[in-house]
Amino acid sequence: MTPLSGFAGEYGRDYGRSMVISQQGIVASSHTLASQAGAQILAQGGTSIDAAIATNAVLGVVEPMMNGIGGDMFCLYWEARSGKLTGLNASGPAPNALSPEFLARNGITTTPAFGIHAVTVPGAVDGWAKMHQRFGRAKWASLFNSAIAYAEQGFPVSEGIAELWSAPISLERLVSHPESARVFLPNATPLREGEVFRNPDLARAYQSLAQQGPRAYYEGDIAAKILRTSQALGGTMTAEDLRTFSAEFVEPISVDYRGWRIFELPPNGQGMAALEMLNIMECFPPAHPSTAQELHKRIEAMKLAYSDVYRHNADPRVVQVPVAELLSKTHARQRASLMDAQRANPTVAPAETLGCDTVYLTVVDREGNIASWIQSIFGNFGSGVCVEGAGFELQNRGAGFSLDPRHPNVLAGGKRPYHTIIPGFMQRGDGHRGEYIGFGIMGGPNQPMAHAQFVSNLVDFQMNLQQAMEFPRFTKFSPAGNDVLIESRIPRATLTELSQMGHEVLARRNYTQEMGRGQAILHNTSTNTNYAASDPRADGAAIPEPICPY
Repeated sequence: MTPLSGFAGEYGRDYGRSMVISQQGIVASSHTLASQAGAQILAQGGTSIDAAIATNAVLGVVEPMMNGIGGDMFCLYWEARSGKLTGLNASGPAPNALSPEFLARNGITTTPAFGIHAVTVPGAVDGWAKMHQRFGRAKWASLFNSAIAYAEQGFPVSEGIAELWSAPISLERLVSHPESARVFLPNATPLREGEVFRNPDLARAYQSLAQQGPRAYYEGDIAAKILRTSQALGGTMTAEDLRTFSAEFVEPISVDYRGWRIFELPPNGQGMAALEMLNIMECFPPAHPSTAQELHKRIEAMKLAYSDVYRHNADPRVVQVPVAELLSKTHARQRASLMDAQRANPTVAPAETLGCDTVYLTVVDREGNIASWIQSIFGNFGSGVCVEGAGFELQNRGAGFSLDPRHPNVLAGGKRPYHTIIPGFMQRGDGHRGEYIGFGIMGGPNQPMAHAQFVSNLVDFQMNLQQAMEFPRFTKFSPAGNDVLIESRIPRATLTELSQMGHEVLARRNYTQEMGRGQAILHNTSTNTNYAASDPRADGAAIPEPICPY
C-alpha cells in the first residue's frame, strides 16, 4: 500500500544536506575548490596525505584569513593496512630570544595578541613534508599545481569568506601592516562575494616550495623573506629558529565513550578538553539533544573540562602535564559530582592535580586510509604581518602564552604555546575491522566542545554524519560565567528553560560560523564504503574521487 502523502513521519528529515557516499576516496574541506583539488590528486593515484596537502595548499589561497604556510598544523592519520593511528604535532615554538623579559624591556606587559611579537615559528610546511615522506606517494611538486593556478589566475570569493574578510577584527589586522593591506585589501577595501582575488606573490612562494622542496621555507628564499620582514619590525626570529624546527610524531590520547574510542592529540593542543568533557557527560544518561536537560549537562561539563585544560595545558617538552589524571574516569566522576542538575554555575574552578581561526579537512583514499588534518594562522589574518613579497600572513600563536611566571604555559624561548587547533578521530572496531571516523570542527576555544557535541550526537542519538554535523550547537569562550551562545534552531521553550536555570542565553543565527565549521569522513571496513559530511556553516563540500576510465 502506498503511504498517504500527508502522513507525518513517513518522509523527510530534519537536516539539510545528504551525506556523500562512495567506494572511492573523498575529500571534505571548508571550500569546494580545495576539496576538488584534493579529489583530483586521489584520482591520479595519490594517498589521503597527498590529497590533504594539495587541499591545504589551495585553502591557503582561498581562505587566507584562516590558514596558510605562515601557520601550524596537526594531523591524525589512520593507516588501513596496519590499523595504526599516527599523530603529528607541527606547531612551532616561540623564537629563542622571545621572553617576558624581552617584552618588558620593550614596554609590553600583556601577552601580544597580534603584531610581530605574537609570531611563533611556522610549523605547517615541515608537517606537510614529514607526512608526505612517510605516507605520500605522489610527487611533491605535483601537490601545488592547483594552488599555484588559483593564486596566479584568481578565484571568486565565496560568501562565508567574504563575511570573514570584512569582519572588524580582519580589517584591524590588515591595516596594521602596509604589506598586509597591499596584498589583502586591494583598492583599500575587503574582497566582496564574487570578486576575483589574485595573489601572485603567494604563487611564487608555492613555486619555490614545489621546485626546491620544503627546505626552501626554512633555509631558502622564503626563509630569507620571513627574516627580513621580522627584522624590519623589530622581531626576534632568527635563521637558527627556522633552520632547527622539526615537526614531532606523537602518540594520540584517547578515552572510551559508550563503546567508541575517541582520539585526540596530546598537549600542547587542547584535545584533552574534549575527552574530559565526554568523560563527564558519560556520568549522566543522555536526554533528547534539543532539551534543556541535555544542553545544561553539556554546557556544565564543558565548563569543568575547560577550567582544567586552561590551568594545566602547556608544552609537555618543558613542563609535566597531568594528562592521564585529567582523563581518568575517576577524575570525571569527581568533576561530575560538582554539577547541579538544575542550576548553572558561574564560577567553575580548575581541579587540583597530583602532577604538575582555522581550517579543518579530512580525506579518505580508495585504500581506506584517513587523514584528519587541521591548519591555522590562529586569529583572522593571524598576526596581521604579511611576509614581504611572499603573499602570506604569519600566525599569532604567541597570543596563546601566559606571562604569569607561575603558570605552566608561561612564555619562554623555544617553547610551544597553548594550541587551540585539534584534529579528531573515533573508531568502533579492533583496529582493522569496524567503523573509523576522521572529524574536526574549527573555531578557537570552540573546538573541544564542538567535538564533544558531534561525538555525542553520533553515539548517543544515532545521528548520521551529516545530521550530527548540522545539528544546532552551542559555544562559550571561557569557563567562567553563565553566558552561552546557542543557534536559534533550538526550540524557544528550551532556551527559556535554560534561562530559568541561570544560563545567560545569547541566541544566534540558524547556521553561524561562531559555532565552528566542521568536516567528517567515515570508512566502513566491512563494506569498503566511505561516508562524508561537510558543514553548511562553511562554503565547503565533500567531493568524491572521480573514476578515471583510462
